Amino acid sequence: MDDSTQTREGSTVRRATVVASWLTTLSLVVVLMTSTFVRSAYAYTGWTWSNPLPQGNPLMSIAIVDASTMVAVGELGTIVRTTDGGRRWTQISSGTTQDLRGVSFAGPNAGTAVGASGTILRSADAGATWTAQVSGTTRDLYGVSFTDANTGTAVGSVGTILRTVNGGATWSPEASGTTQNLNSVVFTNALMGTAVGTGGTIVRTINGGLTWLSQLTPTLADLSGVSFTDAITGTAVGVGGTILRTSNGGVTWDKQSSGTTVWLSGVDFADASNGFAVGADGVILRTTNGGVAWLQQPRFNWLRLAAVALHGAGTATVVGAEGLIIGTTDGGATWTEQSAGTDWLLLDVAFADSNHGIAVGAGGTIMRTVDGGRIWDRMPSGTSETLDGASFLDANTGIVVGSNGTILRTTDGGATWAAQTSGTTESLNSVSFPDPSVGIAVGGNGTILRTIDGGVTWTRQDSGTTVALLGVSFGDASTGTAVGRYNYNILGPTILRTIDGGVTWTPQFSSFGGDWREVHFTDANHGTAIGNFGAILRTEDGGANWTHQPSGTNEHLLGVFFTDANNGIVVGRYGTILRTTDGGVTWTPEFSDTHSDLFGVFFSDADTGTVVGGEGTILRTR
Repeated sequence: MDDSTQTREGSTVRRATVVASWLTTLSLVVVLMTSTFVRSAYAYTGWTWSNPLPQGNPLMSIAIVDASTMVAVGELGTIVRTTDGGRRWTQISSGTTQDLRGVSFAGPNAGTAVGASGTILRSADAGATWTAQVSGTTRDLYGVSFTDANTGTAVGSVGTILRTVNGGATWSPEASGTTQNLNSVVFTNALMGTAVGTGGTIVRTINGGLTWLSQLTPTLADLSGVSFTDAITGTAVGVGGTILRTSNGGVTWDKQSSGTTVWLSGVDFADASNGFAVGADGVILRTTNGGVAWLQQPRFNWLRLAAVALHGAGTATVVGAEGLIIGTTDGGATWTEQSAGTDWLLLDVAFADSNHGIAVGAGGTIMRTVDGGRIWDRMPSGTSETLDGASFLDANTGIVVGSNGTILRTTDGGATWAAQTSGTTESLNSVSFPDPSVGIAVGGNGTILRTIDGGVTWTRQDSGTTVALLGVSFGDASTGTAVGRYNYNILGPTILRTIDGGVTWTPQFSSFGGDWREVHFTDANHGTAIGNFGAILRTEDGGANWTHQPSGTNEHLLGVFFTDANNGIVVGRYGTILRTTDGGVTWTPEFSDTHSDLFGVFFSDADTGTVVGGEGTILRTR
């Protein structure tokens, strides 16, 4: 976990973070997604974003449709749209789970988005709805530019260039003269266009994209974005803070001093003088003199910024990692977030009833909902410790546990929290209350704490182990199970059982090794434990015997919840969600709409649930 954090006033909090290269993420997605339209590979698509809003996937490109309408696209087929100048953004169904990397609009209605595996989508209603087009290629497409509703060019991997003159009804491949990846393309009129790519590649057309010629450039740095304000004046940006400028249509390109060495991903100019460039670590650069000087603007945060679109000399919208959308109307002196929500790591979720719940995580984060998970607000917790586990005793009383022995208690449904004395500095990872009085918290070094007064006071119990305990669950007031990391002293997994409400604990045998990260019981007999590499164990006799269940995944599983003996959900790394309706005999993957790790899950009934995870992810199904 990155301990470097940065917050600002209000309920919206953006964590300071270093985001890995999106090319790595893209390659992962290409391996996982072998067809453009793969939603049918998942049994269930009912998960929607509750935080951040409108969604939390990285956004990679943005286009201005008209004075009030903008469209941005990103990972996992994400499309978001605003019709009020950015005050409110809505997620739009794209019909694909492929990453979308570029978007372009020509006129008030006609738009095209392109992405991985040759994905091309078309909108005829200003981005409100989208339909798939046949591209004729399976290569990744990174950029697209239309000069009118019918004529457009898309570029992509290995020098791919596609051209349409009928609004995308058909696309024809054109020779680019390069095998370098082409990352961005822009046309200033029906004839003049420029594309840039890896290795400093710049190719230019003067006949509408029928033929392309390479241009000499003073760099071998990968180029990510390009913007032209007229047929001869253009700027390209790329890796290492590279900025190139031409004032003769690309006959020659000159380096400009950016004042940074970060990867610049996007660039846009309102006119020959006024432009913005954005990139890694939240860097935003502005020029008012055609790039003679670039000035770094105040950072909004440290997230990776992917693209910028200008509405005028001083008005711009920027999109980037974790669904971030920000805008300025004063030339970048100040920025206002148009997306909303926390992006702190969330590790657990618990509900007191169908409407009232909390999600907890890094930096002392406690998010609260009073409407079943539609809206979440950050509550003051009084701590900056990482909070790992949460449980409600009744409608008003709840307990949260975390690092350094942190225990917090609420008696007003999560509105306010008070620190309790735990008597330990060990990290507490999980907490379970079988009734309003008796509760158990488990943590590092075999720590087991017990309360009999609803969490006011806690007493340490003898666990018989020094192995870290990661999860605990009670099926009734007497019977409970705790699980933890692999015990090298006994060369076996850590599974402990109590039948006296947590006073004494007895180890249980399982032939399946590894770390067991979480456990959930629906009654004294039926329980499920989950762990690394897709491991799932099931017991139907209170843990006397555990049976391995095939999960169909090798991803680490991090959270589990059952509403009854048959219906359960498991969540894990890279957005993994698995569902069973037969007690785990079979597990079916569900589309989560995120690649973030998922750590916690809670269902108030068989169909109504909430999942939380990395980058502030909160997903809801109902």
